[in-house]
Amino acid sequence: MSVLGSDSWWKKTLYITGGALLAAAAYLLHELLAIRKEQELDSKDAIILHQFSRPKNGVPSLSPFCLKIETYLRMADLPYQNYFDGRLSPQGKMPWIEYNHEQVSGSEFIVDFLEEKLGVNLNKNLTPQEKAVSRAVTKMVEEHLYWTIAYCQWVDNLEETQKLLAMSGPLSDTLKWLLSHLNGSMVRREMYGHGIGRFSKEEVYALMEKDMRTLATLLGDKKYFMGSKISTLDATVFGHLAQAMWTLPGTRPEQLIKGELINLAMFCERMRRRFWPEWFVEVDDLYFDGDSESSGGGTPTGVLDFGLFSRTDTMDDSDGVSSSHSGAPTHSPVSDHSLFDSDVGTGSDNDIQSKEEMMPDLEV
Repeated sequence: MSVLGSDSWWKKTLYITGGALLAAAAYLLHELLAIRKEQELDSKDAIILHQFSRPKNGVPSLSPFCLKIETYLRMADLPYQNYFDGRLSPQGKMPWIEYNHEQVSGSEFIVDFLEEKLGVNLNKNLTPQEKAVSRAVTKMVEEHLYWTIAYCQWVDNLEETQKLLAMSGPLSDTLKWLLSHLNGSMVRREMYGHGIGRFSKEEVYALMEKDMRTLATLLGDKKYFMGSKISTLDATVFGHLAQAMWTLPGTRPEQLIKGELINLAMFCERMRRRFWPEWFVEVDDLYFDGDSESSGGGTPTGVLDFGLFSRTDTMDDSDGVSSSHSGAPTHSPVSDHSLFDSDVGTGSDNDIQSKEEMMPDLEV
């Protein structure tokens, strides 16, 4: 009987696995055959940004690197078009861009490529010492903090992250379960290869907290990490901290960023308002409503004052963005709006300012 029971178990396992694989194949075939009625951009002098699909909760991306690059393009006022096709670069990376039939992957190489080709430079006002600090912090965020946030997203909080995946069509729930668990397994494997995955859960979170406290100390009461003007480092940190801020409710990183390290939350909200005006969040979502020690013993009443952590009053809206190429930013002849990707309605700085004036004035 035990042998028969074993055979039955194996058959069920094969049926479930085969069904999941068939469902995945059906979904991929559906996506490949679907004709997307989207406005096409001429590939000449247009930045095509390939990235993962938007998640359900309004956050632009569950990938810190995708959010970093799209935020960078907005900070530099470079026109672009999103392609949510899920197609990886030839190097197996996401995000990646195409520009005049050139393909570039890896967020650092993308930024270097755009600086060389289009003449933009968000770091031109930084001293050599500040550039060195910026690179060191970037490596801490992308090579260390990233893995602790990924652990929280795809290992410790997998079921909640799975709910954020935007997927439609037949067997979408099964596909979301399959893809999220496959991604979770991949994160575990890569973390182990990196070395950080060989530590316990408590140790991983301890490392995460040290990195976040380092960022909070570096930011202090400044508007941006390198002072009153934006730099590439701000896009990098925002892409990662936004995951803790808006995609991991009730977790340790959210408790820290919305509690004891509230200046990091102020930074994230400042970046969101300035460069993502169409990304709406509830005011109540700007602090952690819980009983943890890191939340400071209570929740603030009323609207948070973003000026408390921005004592520098000399911010220039140009922020040192240098653009020497003739084609950027490209403007629409009808609306004179910067041509960001076609699925959002982000406009020029004047348009952003008018949108912000309609919102509660949280910055003094």
